[in-house]
Amino acid sequence: MSNPLLDFSGHIPFDRITPADVAPAVDVLLQRADGALETVTQPDFPARWDAIAQVLDVATEELGRAWGAVSHLNSVADTPELRAAYNEALPKVTEFWTRLGADERLYAKYKAIDPTTLNPEQRQAHSNAIRNFVLSGAELQGAAKERFAAIQERQAELQQKFSENALDATDAYAYYATAEELDGVPADVQNAARAAAQAEGKDGYKLTLKMPCYLPVMQFATSSALREKLYHAYVTRASDQASGDAARFDNTAVMAEILALRKEEAQLLGYGNFGQVSLVPKMAQSPEQVIHFLRDLAHRARPFAEKDVADLRTFAAEHLGLANPQSWDWPYISEKLKEARYAFSEQEVKQYFTAPKVLAGLFKIVETLFEVAIRRDVAPVWNSAVEFYRIERGGELVGQFYLDQPARQGKRGGAWMDDARARWLRPDTGLLQTPVAHLVCNFADGVDGRPPLLTHDDVITLFHEFGHGLHHMLTQVNERDVSGISGVEWDAVELPSQFMENFCWEWEVLRHMTAHVDTGEPLPRPLYDKMIAAKNFQAGMATLRQIEFALFDMLLHTEHDPQGDVLALLDRVRDEVAVLKPPAFSRSAHTFSHIFAGGYAAGYYSYKWAEVLSADAYAAFEETAGAGGEPSAETGRRYRQAILEAGGSRPAMDSFKAFRGREPTLDALLRHQGMAA
Repeated sequence: MSNPLLDFSGHIPFDRITPADVAPAVDVLLQRADGALETVTQPDFPARWDAIAQVLDVATEELGRAWGAVSHLNSVADTPELRAAYNEALPKVTEFWTRLGADERLYAKYKAIDPTTLNPEQRQAHSNAIRNFVLSGAELQGAAKERFAAIQERQAELQQKFSENALDATDAYAYYATAEELDGVPADVQNAARAAAQAEGKDGYKLTLKMPCYLPVMQFATSSALREKLYHAYVTRASDQASGDAARFDNTAVMAEILALRKEEAQLLGYGNFGQVSLVPKMAQSPEQVIHFLRDLAHRARPFAEKDVADLRTFAAEHLGLANPQSWDWPYISEKLKEARYAFSEQEVKQYFTAPKVLAGLFKIVETLFEVAIRRDVAPVWNSAVEFYRIERGGELVGQFYLDQPARQGKRGGAWMDDARARWLRPDTGLLQTPVAHLVCNFADGVDGRPPLLTHDDVITLFHEFGHGLHHMLTQVNERDVSGISGVEWDAVELPSQFMENFCWEWEVLRHMTAHVDTGEPLPRPLYDKMIAAKNFQAGMATLRQIEFALFDMLLHTEHDPQGDVLALLDRVRDEVAVLKPPAFSRSAHTFSHIFAGGYAAGYYSYKWAEVLSADAYAAFEETAGAGGEPSAETGRRYRQAILEAGGSRPAMDSFKAFRGREPTLDALLRHQGMAA
């Protein structure tokens, strides 16, 4: 038990895990899981759900939790030693899961289980398991089966390599700017850049490609030359266009091989393309349906997007002296136009969103709507900035979560929720295991003793990830494979996260979660009114940008030849839907981690698909709001019970209809984004 990765007695001892622990722990857990697999696949072992769970699921759950901890550390606390340990263990772990999913004996055992002996949760999990066996190659024979397994192992290596290249290419870049170059850049961003340079014993201001630095420079720096320098570095990351030493992180070959392997995997399973495979466990019925959905939405959004661009061009020419704006100018022009049109800037709003106050406001709305209490809690953490909390209802523990907010070296970009432990009525002890989540963001840290300041977009991101967390933590399902987010169709999994974003625009919520960093005053109502007026600023452009990503992803995994040029396909998609095209040197696909390393392959459309669900779900709250706009607790309870607590225990459409009483429509989404006819 001296190995912290083998200690399942409480919370993961993150503060004690070292790279040297990884290999021995993985070997022990794989040996246990292998033994369990052999036991349950013996001819005389009963084909009963509870019997298999007691032996096999207990062993694989421990393997999953320990490997999940290693993977998590690899994402938030990357070091050369940990990366080496992770990459050494990855093929072994992948090989086991691939073999487990394709084991004919286990598949036969599951098929022999009598569904009438199962409760509804178990029946859903059993149905999913049978489907997943087929998708994992359980019906393949001989050489085809061996090739399928080899493909899974190689894909895992390549996806990890893609991720590493994207992170390393981002971390490798730094530009030390002068004070003059930073004219217009917000003071807190300048202070952080100055401190970063000083920490290295260097002059000037250290600019990086991490979002808390990159985005404000693009939005506010008056120097077009500085914006161009950072833009070029950002859009050429991990590509053949990167300059100097950064060229060694080129993802071009990695992407081509991933796509080729996915196509081969689909053909082995009897499908025409990977898009078809991807949709088997999703709500959408076919790639054609998804492509039609995206093109229909693009058609509706296009007039609004074209007006957005026309407004930008006119403003740039008349007020900024930019007759021919370039790609690195658009964020700057957008910010200036927004300031002129709505008389406020993101920077002004940001002063009211101190991280502690925002968090308190988020907790208040969650506690009120979902009848829970959130309290600080104690657990070992991987970084001193990480906080740990517990959620209770009626004094009973419901779930817990880690919150890791600041960006830092060695932490991959973006924001995400991951499960550290699932709710499960454990078959080995008979005790209820409560869920634990990781909530990870990449916000700017506080400087000079001041609290961190969040942009309104950061606030939306925090609410989004917390929505995923609530889906995972508030579940009342006791069957591990369908509790929380497990077993939820991928194109419905964004419903609870996008649903929570709506509260970031409600006065009743915002006034409780804002306090000016210097005066402590809440957000003034006139400034809020300006934010609301600007809410759908460039909604048409933003919608087309998401559709561009989603359509590229689906076409990439359906009609694209993996040996062909990815950039040619991206150009074709942009010709069809984009209103602003980036320069020829742009290589945004080379860091598109969602589809090349993050589980969204032929699934990026899920964001827009689920937005339809979430907007319609939120409309129920609009319809039942109190006189002052406060959300209805009764509606909150119905939403919690129909969607959050049900988890993956039934089809997502059944959960939606249980809440709304009907199927979803596009109307609420178009109305929320100011694009209603």
